[in-house]
Parts: sequence; C-alpha cells; structure tokens
Amino acid sequence: MTTMSSAEPTRRDFLYIATASVAGIGAAATLVPLITQMNPDASTIAAGAPIEVDLAPIADGQVIKVFWRGKPIYVNHRTKKQIEEAQNVDVAKLPDPQPDSARVKSGHDQWQVLIAICTHLGCIPIAHQGAYDGYFCPCHGSVYDTSGRIRQGPAPLNLALPPYEFLSDTKIRIG
Repeated sequence: MTTMSSAEPTRRDFLYIATASVAGIGAAATLVPLITQMNPDASTIAAGAPIEVDLAPIADGQVIKVFWRGKPIYVNHRTKKQIEEAQNVDVAKLPDPQPDSARVKSGHDQWQVLIAICTHLGCIPIAHQGAYDGYFCPCHGSVYDTSGRIRQGPAPLNLALPPYEFLSDTKIRIG
C-alpha cells in the first residue's frame, strides 16, 4: 500500500494551475482590446492638442493663419503705427468696448492673436482690409481694427481671443 504525502504536488494540482493560467491570459487578451477601443483615436487627440507657433519668421505688418481645433487663428505682427492707432481709440465709442491692452499679452503689444471667425455669422474675415487696416468680413461688411475690435457692420462682438501663452519671445503655444 502506498501512501501519498499532501506536501507533494499532484498531477491534479498541476492541471488546476495550468487551467487557471490559461483562463487568466484569455481574460486579459479579451479585456485589453475592449478597453483600448474606448480611447479616442489619434485624429481626435490631435484636433484638441495645443499648437506651437514660431514667431521669428513673421515680418512686421505680416499676418499668418494657423489652425487650432479646426478654427483659423490669425497671428498678426503689428507695426508701431498699428499699435499706436489701436491704443489711441476712444473705447467708449466702440460697440464692444475693450482696450487694446486687454487684447494682447503684457509686454508683447506687437503680437495680436485672434480666432479668425466673424462674430456675426461665422465667416472668415480678410486681414489688412477695411477702413482701419484690420480685418474685413466680405460676407456682410463687418469691419474690425488691428486689435480685432468691431468698428462697423452687423457683428455684435469683437473677434474672440484663443487661449495662448508665450513660451519665449519668439514662440507661442495656442490652446
């Protein structure tokens, strides 16, 4: 008669461990794709991601257009004359009163960053047009100055400002 000691593993113990291991691996292999498919795809992540804009190649008086979250953004390197004109406006006479200093970052008056969507019906204004050398919306005739403030036309509000910050004197991050 042979006696078995309970301290030694049996063939049945091995089968239990092997079966549990295969079941655990199978469960993980099933759950990983299910959880991964809930994450947003790369295009969605890129659409909401902040963008960095190099300001060094932008000449005085030049306006460039970049896109952030599918919206056109104007980055305007204003001349000294444009800055003086924007600062010397009687704010009380504007339809949407806002001083130029509230529309630029302190110490960076030469850089104007705007969301280039007309506040009337969502058209895209043209830069360096209109009576104030700012922005002109050809759809319905709204005229904005170089600070993006509404001066004439049906638009009720100034051009919106995106969230942005200066990373250095020659680089900004929008978003």
